[in-house]
Amino acid sequence: MAIYFLLGRLSGEGQRMLHSNPDLVSDTAATLDVEGAKILGQYAVLGHYDFITMVLAEENEAVARLSAEFGAQTGLHFETLSAVAVGFLADNDPSGESPDRAAVQMATGNGADR
Repeated sequence: MAIYFLLGRLSGEGQRMLHSNPDLVSDTAATLDVEGAKILGQYAVLGHYDFITMVLAEENEAVARLSAEFGAQTGLHFETLSAVAVGFLADNDPSGESPDRAAVQMATGNGADR
């Protein structure tokens, strides 16, 4: 499994859709079901992008399907980044965890007590 970040910008139509339903993006993320891809987190951000979505996926094709479906339902245009955990070069991790798993735990708060 790999981590991906979808950087999203609302189109004009997406802005109108969001204005009509302020929960559009979060509701869509909660109900979107794409085999091989799972949304781990979502953030509204200031700057060049409007939303960042963190995805765990089996392969690029699953992320492409999720991105296309998510964009069609929300009016978001995505730029997708494949992510590699910062410690990927350290093959002597004493915890025995994979770097991707550790990155997901940090991002979701599940690894804070380690």
